[in-house]
Amino acid sequence: MKNFVLENPTKIIFGKGTIAEIGPEAKAIGSKALLVYGRGSIRANGVHDQVTASLRDAGCLWVEHGGVKSNPVLSHVRQGVALARSEQVDLVLAVGGGSVIDTAKAIAAGATVNHDVWKIFTAKKGVRSPLPVCCVLTLAASGSEMNGGMVITNDEKGLKLGAGHKDLKPRVSILDPEATFSVPPDYTAYGAVDAIAHILEFYFSCQGSFPVQERFMEGLVINIMESGAAAVRQPTDYTARANLMWCATLALNGWTAAGLGLVGFPMHMIEHAVSALYDVPHGAGLSCVIPAWMRWRSGRSPAKFAQLARRVFAVQATDDAEAAARGIDRLEAWFKTVRSPTRLSELGVDQPDIAALTAHALTQAKIWRLRGYNEDNIAAILAKAL
Repeated sequence: MKNFVLENPTKIIFGKGTIAEIGPEAKAIGSKALLVYGRGSIRANGVHDQVTASLRDAGCLWVEHGGVKSNPVLSHVRQGVALARSEQVDLVLAVGGGSVIDTAKAIAAGATVNHDVWKIFTAKKGVRSPLPVCCVLTLAASGSEMNGGMVITNDEKGLKLGAGHKDLKPRVSILDPEATFSVPPDYTAYGAVDAIAHILEFYFSCQGSFPVQERFMEGLVINIMESGAAAVRQPTDYTARANLMWCATLALNGWTAAGLGLVGFPMHMIEHAVSALYDVPHGAGLSCVIPAWMRWRSGRSPAKFAQLARRVFAVQATDDAEAAARGIDRLEAWFKTVRSPTRLSELGVDQPDIAALTAHALTQAKIWRLRGYNEDNIAAILAKAL
């Protein structure tokens, strides 16, 4: 294990009926919230009514900012920043999945500075004293409910970038698995894929042997596959939804990365380019990129991929290259089992602009300092995803 500092101040309130607790929790932080949500699903499933009733009963005022799309955009963030300032809110409450929470974080960061919020994503400016963020989670996927990261697409430039700061970690996150019952099978699967991707990014990018962390991550992948498949089959399976929700949170709350040293997110780097240019669901794009990246990377160094194959997929091959290949095939087969695409053509991206995708990915690679990813390497990975 390498030296590390692990600090996560997010208060998690988990379980059935916990949405009713958001009002008192929010009121303890501020008196007026900007309520951020998506395009209507929380009204259809009753979560909006539960949240606003709790706020009302607690005496916490709110102003609404709905309309977040699945790949959240900068123009909507800027509108939220303006609204937060004009209404003088003192906290931001996200009710939704990762896109909503990321939007809320970006608004929280942008509302307290004099410069445009996009400068934070291009690393030209930093986060300074953001508004506090709380959330009610409705989709198991991003882990944004317990981390300081956020991803936004600049819809003017067609550029999707990620940024983060420790002060953007939500103060309180409500995780009621029943709030995910209405998530359709495809987005349930995409969320599971996203959570697996977070784990695999850490697992494969660390340098050295980390027995505790590796076993922890392997166990999470197994549980996500089991609970994810069960939730796809039966959307109201509470145990499956609960396990998937908690695993997705654990995948990217700092615990999986503890002690690993420097790690990277190359699969996300490439997928961000795909969803920025073609507006595909993030998890769906990842299920195409993950096997492609794994095949490309394992061709150079198969040992860690072989380890995952043997421990997670019970591959028996003694040759590392063969074991790695079989493991990747079995992960890809699981993606197909939950009906998540494994080729970009399945998403309607039949003739992608490789040059444009590569240029986008290189922009993120520079900001994230992902060395070793040049035009040829990124193009080779994308070719395996077609």
